[in-house]
Amino acid sequence: MRWIPLIAVFLYVYIEISIFIQVAHVFGVLLTLILVIFTSVIGMSLVRNQGFKNLIMMQQKMAAGESPAAEMIKSVSLIISGLLLLLPGFFTDFLGLLLLLPPVQKHLTLKLMPHLRFSRMPGGGFSAGPGAGNTFEGEYQRKEDGRDRLDHKDDL
Repeated sequence: MRWIPLIAVFLYVYIEISIFIQVAHVFGVLLTLILVIFTSVIGMSLVRNQGFKNLIMMQQKMAAGESPAAEMIKSVSLIISGLLLLLPGFFTDFLGLLLLLPPVQKHLTLKLMPHLRFSRMPGGGFSAGPGAGNTFEGEYQRKEDGRDRLDHKDDL
């Protein structure tokens, strides 16, 4: 069980290097490097645009009193996609662009929604997750610094 992360990292590196060598063999090294940078820039601009749209949708759902759970899952998908697009390589770019596709996001949302619990809070917001917290009402009183302070005098 301890070896699984190490094997996954080596497998990832092997796949990335293999794809990079094959693409460099076909297009040349300079064009391959430009292509890696280009795919990262295009992918990040797509993530940014979809992120803004998703943020607006979340705000609209919350204003309408609906649960923004699907949009929150899309946000997680966008963050993961952005991280994958930042990593150099064609395999991670492919996975990142795959996470940007609406059918993939919808499938992810359908798979993750049963595991999330959202409830409407009295203040108008939403709380998420199991054991999202309880609200306790109470009273408190703020006392001025000088009136209720005990002065300690040193007996030297």
